[in-house]
Amino acid sequence: MGRYRPPQPPSSPYITADGARRLREELDHLWRVKRPEVTRAVAAAAAQGDRSENAEYTYGKKQLREIDRRVRYLRKRLDVLTIVDQVPSDPGRVYFGAWVSLEDVDGAEVEYRIVGADEFDPQRRWISLDSPMARALMGKGVDDEVRVPLPGGGEAEYWIVGVRYREPGTSNSG
Repeated sequence: MGRYRPPQPPSSPYITADGARRLREELDHLWRVKRPEVTRAVAAAAAQGDRSENAEYTYGKKQLREIDRRVRYLRKRLDVLTIVDQVPSDPGRVYFGAWVSLEDVDGAEVEYRIVGADEFDPQRRWISLDSPMARALMGKGVDDEVRVPLPGGGEAEYWIVGVRYREPGTSNSG
């Protein structure tokens, strides 16, 4: 049996302005800083002679392939991404970029931010627009009940207790 895995469905083409800036910075760093460093290291390792037994040369070539793969991905991805930097016309509803405060059946509160697939971060509780939780929340408003399918089966039940589109301490203009 082969190792075939069907391709994943394409992720949503949306990203926040900060997320797009971070991707552009990563691309710039890889292309202008990291790749030249690794290229110099590979050239120095190649100058040492026999490349077949030269670990620095082999590792450097592998690093270059990984950098080039990531650069190609970032260039293609940045071309198709749509930067969402406006608050929706109905800021009381959950849409892309929202911070959503939820309360579960036990009364525990948790807050998530809905972001693009390229910027989700579980540590910060930033969830992808393509996740089951975000899909269940989209278009809902405060006091709405939300049922989210769980990976092992069943559902989790939440109530939306707050929706906002700005980080605390930022202005509401723009």
